[in-house]
Amino acid sequence: MSWRITRRAVLASGAVVGLGGAATGDPRRIVSLNPCLDVILVHVADRAQIAALSHYSHEPSSSSLGELGRTFPFTYESAEEVLALRPDLVLTGRHSSPATRAALKRLHIRAELFGVPNTFEESLAQVRQVARAVHRPARGEALVARIEAAVAASAPPPGTPKLTALVYQSGGFASAQGTLMDDMMRRAGFENAASRYGLKRTGNVPLELLVADPPDVLLAGETKPGAPTWADRVLNHPALSRVAHQMHRASFPQQLTFCGGPVLIQTAAMLVRARQGALRAREARA
Repeated sequence: MSWRITRRAVLASGAVVGLGGAATGDPRRIVSLNPCLDVILVHVADRAQIAALSHYSHEPSSSSLGELGRTFPFTYESAEEVLALRPDLVLTGRHSSPATRAALKRLHIRAELFGVPNTFEESLAQVRQVARAVHRPARGEALVARIEAAVAASAPPPGTPKLTALVYQSGGFASAQGTLMDDMMRRAGFENAASRYGLKRTGNVPLELLVADPPDVLLAGETKPGAPTWADRVLNHPALSRVAHQMHRASFPQQLTFCGGPVLIQTAAMLVRARQGALRAREARA
């Protein structure tokens, strides 16, 4: 199927009704092309407004929506699929299909472009932006309040010992300073060990560095409940046998490393659980 979509061909097929979408009133057919926008959209829009989510919503290893995501239609981002849904609003990310974004622009279909939030504040601003786009600002503010409360509750009590931690994802990747995950770790009372391994933003942490300088807590990038984690495989490596006992391992679903917005509520809870478990383990060893 051709990726080239012309205005004449789309009009002739009847794929789009009212080019440019709804200039006034609520958007009634919203398509999201980004998994992180999916999760915000589901929380702030009416279900009847949502025409489709991204295909990631149906992939357990990459969706932050779980079973709920698989109850919505989805696309693979192709221009043909999106235009056939007759959207009056499309939510796109900077990594969304360039061909689809170009087709939307040519046909004057309203599209909102979102970046990747690198701080807690930027993530809250994105929630508000999505809520405004779908004409549900009050729901956006209510969701922001829930997220703020959860993150505030994750702060360590005064006098809590500082712990170093590393979020270890599949492939040995970790997030350093300048990322949303780093911001969340600091708010939960952790010092992100990624920086001392020389990482800038996101990169690979070689096994040799973990052996030489293990963190207090290893947050393992679990892909699904009960699945072997990358950290499990690494910690079973003979080279780590002499230092594995120094690190408290905490399960950390890999889906929590992808997105902000309402996902931060669960992220905050998992970070608290990891901190408390590590402190109990430290006391038991003392």
